Amino acid sequence: MHPYFSLQGRTALVTGGTRGIGRMIAQGFLEAGARVFICARDAEACEAAAVELSAFGQCQGLAADLSSEAGARALAEMLEQHVGQLDILVNNAGTTWGAPLESYPVKGWEKVMQLNVTSVFSCIQQMLPLLRKAGSEANPARVINIGSVAGITSHGEEAYAYGPSKAALHQLSRMLARELVAEHINVNVIAPGRFPSKMTRFIASDPEALARDTALIPMKRWGREEEMAALAISLASTAGAYMTGAIIPIDGGFHL
Repeated sequence: MHPYFSLQGRTALVTGGTRGIGRMIAQGFLEAGARVFICARDAEACEAAAVELSAFGQCQGLAADLSSEAGARALAEMLEQHVGQLDILVNNAGTTWGAPLESYPVKGWEKVMQLNVTSVFSCIQQMLPLLRKAGSEANPARVINIGSVAGITSHGEEAYAYGPSKAALHQLSRMLARELVAEHINVNVIAPGRFPSKMTRFIASDPEALARDTALIPMKRWGREEEMAALAISLASTAGAYMTGAIIPIDGGFHL
């Protein structure tokens, strides 16, 4: 691997790293040389994913429920038992909720906002001491938040809280990027379109739905795992050292 993109000697935490986009990024970081911690609520799934990912490098699972501030604090405390600093934080854990407008439940709205926005804020807040120890002018610490093209388009698919939650995350990321840059912490957002994940499985498993969905994408295909990993590696490596506050769509042109 070219040294511009090497993560050798760096430590990363990927929330929601057991599957989907989080797992794609975790594997990419491992292949680039990083030590990677993944977290998820399900302790067994977390451990199983960590064992599988260990084929690519040093990976460890940490079970954590990020639906509360206490959960984020507990995750930070667990991580502090293993590392003295955190070079890269990827906030990927998230959720969605779909229902017709007339019957869309408040509990669905609150759940999506909690996990997609509030928990990201809590994770960054709790990880700040470790991020501050890692960051330097020559090599800033990195926060990579996983947003969505749903936060920059109006294509909602009856998931009324999801797009607004991601738009809020994008704006929070800009605010934090401006504030934390003086402490040598970069904050950027990856805004994915369609990638294989649990959230999109209902489309991928239906040939007609997949054809209709793909027709809306200028490149006429979904994203590939290595494309997501490569973008995350770029942001985490020397290639992204001078970038902060960016919202980067990776969607085959869908946002256009």
